[in-house]
Amino acid sequence: MESQLIQSSPDILSGTPVFYGTRVPVQTLINYLEAGESASHTLRERLDDFLEDFPTVSRAQATAFLKLALKKVLSSYESAA
Repeated sequence: MESQLIQSSPDILSGTPVFYGTRVPVQTLINYLEAGESASHTLRERLDDFLEDFPTVSRAQATAFLKLALKKVLSSYESAA
């Protein structure tokens, strides 16, 4: 699934990494998770807001991206140890 999770093409937003099959930058999901409207918004609520605002991205794509990001971060720390 990783190969069909994120794509980058000079023809789509000048090569900005986007969710596969969309024009939604993966950075947008990160921005939603960071921001939130208030401290009382949980990450799940922020993810729900993102998915509502960008219906071309599926929940499966968003959660797979977050799992991949976590895996990459953890593996970078493991290899540094």
